[in-house]
Amino acid sequence: QVQLVESGGGLVQAGASLRLSCAASGLPFSSSPMGWFRQAPGKERECVAAINWSGGNTYYADSGKGRFTISRDNAKNTVYLQMNRLKPEDTAVYYCAASAPYSRLRTRAHEYGYWGQGTQVTVSS
Repeated sequence: QVQLVESGGGLVQAGASLRLSCAASGLPFSSSPMGWFRQAPGKERECVAAINWSGGNTYYADSGKGRFTISRDNAKNTVYLQMNRLKPEDTAVYYCAASAPYSRLRTRAHEYGYWGQGTQVTVSS
């Protein structure tokens, strides 16, 4: 079955960096658009970054532009989210998600069919 396993979250101070990883299995990863979402308590799940199957097309929410970078290594079935200059408002559970193979880049949660278990990112001020 499809598995998405996130890692790399943690507790950091404002201004620090974290790199999240998501290892995928059980799906045609190199053909699948991928996304990183986050959800803070009391807030809706939002897409912070997304990437198409080849890595040639990316999307960033305004909240992460200039600070976050999404990338993928299709040989390793892994997608990454590099987060720099973290802010307390970045505190949330971060989820990796996979969309249907051969589809275009997706940015809305309902367009993703597979989800990881999430990894907590906490940024202290």
